[in-house]
Amino acid sequence: MTQPDRRHRIGPHDLITRLDPTGQGFPSPPERRFIARTADGDRTVLLSAPLAGIDPGRFLVEADAARRLQTPWVFPVIGLSPLPDEPWYAVPYLPVLPLPVALAVHGGPLPERTVRAIGTALAETLAAAHAMGVTHAGLSPAAVLLAGDGPRLTCFGAARAAAPDGERRTGLPGLDPGSLAPEQASGGRPRPPGDIYGLGSVLAYAATGHSVPDRDELPVALRSLIARCLTRDPAARPSSAEVLHELAAFAPASMGTVLDSTASLLTPGWLPGRVVAAIARQSAEVLAAEVSVPLPGAQ
Repeated sequence: MTQPDRRHRIGPHDLITRLDPTGQGFPSPPERRFIARTADGDRTVLLSAPLAGIDPGRFLVEADAARRLQTPWVFPVIGLSPLPDEPWYAVPYLPVLPLPVALAVHGGPLPERTVRAIGTALAETLAAAHAMGVTHAGLSPAAVLLAGDGPRLTCFGAARAAAPDGERRTGLPGLDPGSLAPEQASGGRPRPPGDIYGLGSVLAYAATGHSVPDRDELPVALRSLIARCLTRDPAARPSSAEVLHELAAFAPASMGTVLDSTASLLTPGWLPGRVVAAIARQSAEVLAAEVSVPLPGAQ
């Protein structure tokens, strides 16, 4: 497990470990993410705090707004900092691996079945969000966590927290250049087509190991869909519902409808064995972890 930074506590939480590796080859996540425990040791959580240079007030606004979206593939926010100068939010702990870590553990791109399962769950989530008028505005490989029962979409509002509309977002912290839609990079207001671009980058990354692959690297069955998601013209991208329908076409013929396609794909074996083993190992290590007492002045 990766040890936390010199700050042993954020808000009322003792840090156990970082969730994301910091080594070369791993895309920078839009947030600093930790596995942590409440000070009384009663609850383990996934804790997020903004990167340096991110608007702390906007970070908290986005975290609070994510509470509106209640789907199986989004963690509920169970704690939010009351202090704008010390922003953080917490969600329930579940053993998870960031998507880039899952590829590293697996030793390369994920199987097509796994890619389809991830894409279907994310498309289902985006369809629900867009129907409510909510945009993710930060979808990238690092924003996707993999649990044993399916993926979780995190890091809502990363583009909005990095810079307000009208300001260029190219090169800003936490924004994966391969996942940021061109219109958002130039400062445009985040809209659903930008989320579809991000979804295309996630599918491409899961299938090839990078978010801007050559067309020939992509699985034949997903090649056209991913290419449409990643087109520079927002109007030419499919909607989240269209992506869901198209991904459902690859699901087993025994499934009933598009609405249950995600459950049909997330059956035993949807994750490679090495990824499952790494998730189980994290769970055991967190259960056994002893939280050190914060050093004086570490607050």
